[in-house]
Amino acid sequence: MTPPRHALTRLRGANNEGVLAALILLLAIAVGVVAPSFWSAATAVNLLASAAATIAFALGALLVLISGGIDVSFMAIGIFAAYATLRAASGAGWLSANVWLPFVVATLVGVLLGLVNAGAIAGLKIPTLIATLGTQGVIRGILITFVGSRVISDLPGSVADLSTSYLVVVGGKVQTPLTILVVPLAILAVLVALLLNRTMLGRSVYAIGSDLESARRIGIPVAQTQVVVYAIAGGLAAIGGLCHVILVREADPFALVGGELDVIAAVVLGGASIFGGKGSVTGTVLGVLLISLINNSLILLGVPGSWQRTAVGLLLLIGVSVQGLQVARRRRPTILEVAA
Repeated sequence: MTPPRHALTRLRGANNEGVLAALILLLAIAVGVVAPSFWSAATAVNLLASAAATIAFALGALLVLISGGIDVSFMAIGIFAAYATLRAASGAGWLSANVWLPFVVATLVGVLLGLVNAGAIAGLKIPTLIATLGTQGVIRGILITFVGSRVISDLPGSVADLSTSYLVVVGGKVQTPLTILVVPLAILAVLVALLLNRTMLGRSVYAIGSDLESARRIGIPVAQTQVVVYAIAGGLAAIGGLCHVILVREADPFALVGGELDVIAAVVLGGASIFGGKGSVTGTVLGVLLISLINNSLILLGVPGSWQRTAVGLLLLIGVSVQGLQVARRRRPTILEVAA
């Protein structure tokens, strides 16, 4: 028979995924009591749709956080890759003839931009926050100055078709569709989970995030691992950018940048440590759903949009503070250590 304490620990999860799931359930119940219309299939579909594109960004941010870094350039990479791809597709019909080809091209662009981050971090040894803050400005400047500053409201070919492809449509007179993009994004989440938990690369990412110097001493190629992490994060950001464009049905070069707070907050609330070496895909997905639930609930309750940023910011501060206290508690010497 499993001791109750062990059962509770297993239910809580390695990264407090169980606690986060319980928090989501409690919040949903509370909102449902205040606004009964919350309990509907349309609300569930809206939550999934609003979280869809964020999942791709969050998966990339998760990889970077686990490796011990902080990336603030992923939104700039996402909109650059999406906008540049669709701008090219507008003039080249073959690029939008196949539904997957724009995703392949955008992902390659994202990987290349991710490699720029990797060069600054692994090659030049620039701190991750400073490096990605700099590349964010450069990428955004190049996009608006040289690629284009006009909103593309006429999506080309297969991309336009994908924007009106739905997995399911719920509701009566007012129908709420669920984009078919949730399927490939769910598959993407599973692949990232397998990468982290079942491959040598995943173990290396956790190792360098936990203790970079120790990882180097046991023979883990730190620089090469960082290059792969930022390349994958760039590719995931590009997929997220293109999904966002498809969902809103327009490519705006001024969009996305500034939305990093929601994504990083979701990943941190999902159990990823800002100190590195900890995090999971399950927790990240739950964190994205929690942020999506908060934003949608505030709108449903008639709370001004400006309070959404306040709520997310407070949650991020709470999540980081809890992590800081946990780290301080682990580092606190015991009585025996002090006596020695």
